[in-house]
Amino acid sequence: MLIAGLLVIPLYAQEVVEDSVEVPEAPGIEEIQEIQEIEEVQEIEEVQEMVVEEETEEILEAAEGTKITLGEDEVFIIEESGDTIRVKLGSKGISIVETEEGTSIKIIEMEEEKEEKKVEEADGSDEPEKPKKNKFKPHYAGLELGLNNYFSSGFDMSLPAGDLFMDLNTGRSWNFNLNILEYGIGLGTDKVGLVTGLGFEWTNYVFDYQNSIRKNVDGVIVEYVPEDAGNIVKSKFNMTYLTAPLLLEFQIPAGKKRIHISGGLIGGVKIASNTKIKYEISGEKSKEKAKGDYNLAPLRYGVTARVGYRAINLFANYYLSPLFSENGGPELNPFSVGLCLIPF
Repeated sequence: MLIAGLLVIPLYAQEVVEDSVEVPEAPGIEEIQEIQEIEEVQEIEEVQEMVVEEETEEILEAAEGTKITLGEDEVFIIEESGDTIRVKLGSKGISIVETEEGTSIKIIEMEEEKEEKKVEEADGSDEPEKPKKNKFKPHYAGLELGLNNYFSSGFDMSLPAGDLFMDLNTGRSWNFNLNILEYGIGLGTDKVGLVTGLGFEWTNYVFDYQNSIRKNVDGVIVEYVPEDAGNIVKSKFNMTYLTAPLLLEFQIPAGKKRIHISGGLIGGVKIASNTKIKYEISGEKSKEKAKGDYNLAPLRYGVTARVGYRAINLFANYYLSPLFSENGGPELNPFSVGLCLIPF
């Protein structure tokens, strides 16, 4: 308000002088008053110049009126439009309106005025609001846990006599999937779309008999039992794959939630593989861990299906490509079934 007062004083200084009551001339008094008035005007002009030098000044003249702005952040604003003058200092302001009934002075909150203008502009907009489109949301990413096994020829889970060393303890052969990425494309609706992503699959085969596997001299996978091994406590065959699916997903509304059903293809690239054996020799525990490719196919492909509702999400994978490369070992096709523990 101090700056506003300083700007107003020069505008009315002359009127005050002209409208002042005439007094009898006295020797030297008139000259002293004129000198004092000139000094006061000069002091006010110096203060104005100091303020202008310190702040950024902007003057806009238009048909609607004049606007004076000081400061880069518009700290001080004077707006004149017709019979209305508005002075803003910070978030406060004064509105002076001259009408035939008289002059009204009102203190206003500038932030409230901005909100009112936004509402008026929104109400006066001719463009109708566009309805928001629901986006298709895929269901693939998450942490999954399942069980592993494989089929022999003819979708038979019982193995031929020559391949019994590959028989598994299914209850201990775990499958872990960490699907870290997912991407969905809606097919013109939010209820049907294509889904892809990226993940890691850890496959653990625990053999049911006391044996492991190795390559023989011909490079074929055969049964292996360590020399002098007593009781074999555990024998595992571990594999790690980088996986990616391509699914067609359908979503069926069921109350406030949806049932999602999807199916499609899944592919994998082998990253690592090893065998691990724990056994006892003369009462002492021992273990062997051997890394190798074990004639595993470097690439594999298969089909996958998924279904879920709320916290229950199930999956099943079946690989059309055999576990081992051609003539590299028993002809087996892996599969896994499980559930999603933590969806992302």
